[in-house]
Amino acid sequence: MSTINIHEAKTHLSRLIERAVAGETVVIAKAGKPMVKVTRVDAPAAGEMRRLGFLQGAFSVPEDFDRMGEDEITALFGMSA
Repeated sequence: MSTINIHEAKTHLSRLIERAVAGETVVIAKAGKPMVKVTRVDAPAAGEMRRLGFLQGAFSVPEDFDRMGEDEITALFGMSA
């Protein structure tokens, strides 16, 4: 994340937009004080939970998961193991 002043932002607005579209976040400051952040519209908000892997660590899959109930299934459908 880079910080630039307002004058530079006005001068190079199209470049800032290109950088934001590429995924970079740019902070625009006035007298050294951060004022606004320029990001992609579809960028996730700060602190927003990622959807992929959101239950990571919440539970574990047993090692024999693919064999659970094997005996019952064999008995029900008459298949040999």
